[in-house]
This record gives sequence, C-alpha cells and structure tokens, in this order.
Amino acid sequence: MVKIDLITGFLGSGKTTFIKEYAKYLIDKGEKIAIIENDYGAVNIDMVLLQDLLGDNCNLEMIVGGDGKEAHRRRFRTKLISMGMSGYTRVIIEPSGIYDADEFFDVLYDEPLDRWYEIGSVIAIVDAGNTMMLEDTSRYLFMSEIAWAGKLIFSKMSDNTDTAAITDFINRTMEEYGCSARYDLGKDIIAKPFDALTGQDFEKIISAGYRKSSYPKLAIEDKQYLPLFYFDVEMPKDKLFEIAKSLFADEKAGKVIRVKGFVKIEDGSQFEINATEAEIKVNPVVSSRNVIIIIGEDLKKDYINGIFKDYCQVVSL
Repeated sequence: MVKIDLITGFLGSGKTTFIKEYAKYLIDKGEKIAIIENDYGAVNIDMVLLQDLLGDNCNLEMIVGGDGKEAHRRRFRTKLISMGMSGYTRVIIEPSGIYDADEFFDVLYDEPLDRWYEIGSVIAIVDAGNTMMLEDTSRYLFMSEIAWAGKLIFSKMSDNTDTAAITDFINRTMEEYGCSARYDLGKDIIAKPFDALTGQDFEKIISAGYRKSSYPKLAIEDKQYLPLFYFDVEMPKDKLFEIAKSLFADEKAGKVIRVKGFVKIEDGSQFEINATEAEIKVNPVVSSRNVIIIIGEDLKKDYINGIFKDYCQVVSL
C-alpha cells in the first residue's frame, strides 16, 4: 500500500519549506513520491517553490479549492484514484492553511482508496514566532490544524524562542476549545531549524503516525478567509517591502496573515516575497509568473486593490 502523509499548519507556518527538506530525505532514501498541493486559486505559489524537486522520483500535483468543501473532497478523491497505479511509495499532502482534517481521513477510508493507500503520519508545522499572537477564529483554526498531528515541528525560531511557553499555549488552546489532544515538549515536538533536521529526526517524523482527536466544530465561512490575487506585479523592491510591512499593521486592510509571491522589480530582475507579521523575506528568484497572493481574515478587497492597482492586474475570488 502507498503511505500517505498530511502536512498541516496554520497560514504562513512554513509547510512548503518543511516539505522541501522532507521530500529530499525521502528521495535520497530511494522512495518514489508525489506531492499534492492544495490552494484557493489557479496559481499555486507553493507549487512553484517545489519545482526543483521534480524528477524521476518526485512528481507534483495540484488540487484547486475555493468553491466549497464538498467539491474539493470530490477532486481530492478523484486525484488519488488517478494516481493509484503510478508506482508511488509515498504521497505527501500539503493542504491550504485552512483545512478540515476530517476530509483527509474520510476520503482515505472510502472504497477503493482504503485498499490502495495507508495513512502514514500527520505532521503539523507550528510558527514559533506568530502562534502565541493568534486570537479568536484564527486561534480556533490553528487548534484544528494541529489536533490530529503525531508530531509538531516548530518553525521560525529565534535565539529567544521559549519552546516551553509555546507548548503551554498550545495545550491551553486545546483545552479552551474542548480538544482532547495534548502535546509533550520532549516526546511530541521537534524544535530545530528545518535544515538542521537529522536522519534520526526524519525517521521519527516518518513513524509519527497520528492521534485521534475530538473537539466541537465551529462554523467557519469560507469567504472569511478568501485570498486576493495580483498578477503581473512590477514595483521597486523598496516599495514591495514597504507595502508588505504596512499591510500587517493596517486595520483598514482587514487581518492580513500572509503575503507571498513573485515580483518583477525596477531593474527587470525577480524577487520572491514570503511575509508574515513577524518576518518579511524578500529574496532573488527566477519564476515563470509575477503574482502576489494576500491571505488573511475578512480582507478588505477594495481597499487593498487600491494599494496594488498601480503595480499590477487585480484579480480576486
């Protein structure tokens, strides 16, 4: 049977960065893998970032979301059926940062998938820099993203990161939302940079499994977290940084959680931006598209469109 892993985590936690390291380890072990990316729109930034993994032992697939959970569930099931006879030893699922893990289990328990696929590990990436700032709906969604995880992996740590305090916050959050899951810092959590993960760490991740958690479900409207897309983006590098920084502090924009994508700057070169409130990274890159995605809660489309209108095409779901 084909092992299938789910890599969860709230928006901007670093799932794609982790998957790059995890996939390299699996490929070096001789596994033939497929990575399934889920995103809201037809342009998947994370899929572009994984392109260098493509090869005889690694394939990338995509499922487009944004039109309801049932439609997405059908596409997920159809995708897995189409891949069932492709000779993969492992499939890695990277869902969007807003995802109900029940879909993952429900689909895999369906015929004929339950005869082809075996659930491997559910791994949750936890942003050590931002997690303790989450509130209200975002905090509930964070809880739901990590509730099934066999292992938590802390990302974006600094020299001052208090892993014990973050673990305590996680367990208090679980308790407050009536979730049965609890995590032990020594047993259930790996807290080190992704590029410092050892073979022993990855073997623990591969064998982590998952936990069967329960919690009261809250009704979350999809439109509450719909992203904004900006195509053919061209602007000075300083302006890119300035806009990204201001969006996180601007209440008129809604609650911006992440800014990511590719931008052409004034000298014709291209930069990747990957920004959260805690950290803004702008690095040189070569991509086939210039596109930015703004992800957040209750985004004010007209207001943000006004900020970007002089630098790109404006497209929103």
